[in-house]
Amino acid sequence: MTLNQLKYFCTAAQFHSITKAAQELFITQPTISSAIRELEIEFKITLFYRMGNQLTLTEEGDAFYQRASELLRASLEMQDEFTNHARLRSTLRIGTPPMLSTVFFPELLTSFKEQYPDISVRLDEYGSVRACELVQNDHLDLAMVNMELYNLDKFNHEILTKDQLMYCVSPKHPLFGADSVTIEQLAEERMLFFNSDSVQNTLLKTRFNAAGITPKIIMRSSQLYTTLNFIEDGTCGCFLFSCMASRFPSVHSIPLSSHPDQNRPCMEKGEICKQSYAEIY
Repeated sequence: MTLNQLKYFCTAAQFHSITKAAQELFITQPTISSAIRELEIEFKITLFYRMGNQLTLTEEGDAFYQRASELLRASLEMQDEFTNHARLRSTLRIGTPPMLSTVFFPELLTSFKEQYPDISVRLDEYGSVRACELVQNDHLDLAMVNMELYNLDKFNHEILTKDQLMYCVSPKHPLFGADSVTIEQLAEERMLFFNSDSVQNTLLKTRFNAAGITPKIIMRSSQLYTTLNFIEDGTCGCFLFSCMASRFPSVHSIPLSSHPDQNRPCMEKGEICKQSYAEIY
């Protein structure tokens, strides 16, 4: 295993494509394919599902991606530490969950670079819980997270937006087309959850515990596109923020109703349970 192999693998995972990864890294496609194959042979695992030219991380591949990303970050930190300080530019270290980085970060980065072109930015993807711990420990300069359930007095903070968690399914799913859904309806649903360091999971755990229901979680992942690929066959669903779900027209987003009575008509405005909302900081 080499750092280059990990870099090639992680880039392919981020772009879901060997072709795009090769373009990003300015190397040949066979070089990336060979690196991935060598890692799979060395560790006796399958890293990707391959559907045409589209790559999707396997469950083992997702776990390997998390560890590989940590190693690459540690390598960059070591380079930063021992590089000639006279030649270093200021670097802003930002942590954010994968979902939020997809929605908010590109626009924020563009605006930031316009105002501060000499400050470089390093983005690390963590769940909200872990990102806040790293800010407190001074390993990150700031974090863009869901902080609704935490003591905000510990941080300087600004609210970026308020958003709602939606239950997302494919057109093949039995709930496709539903106007709303209750936790009770989801009791027997097969679901994908994000990793345990996500505040999203805490919000959902509160809802399920209040109803006395243990959710049927078939997999946890931090990879958005892996999650979306899994729900395509219609056998499971996942929770996403509405601003994220709206970016995928093939996904049907269903708000959580606060009322368990399924004989009632469609929800009226304001009836969605407050516990399905989150503030993004």
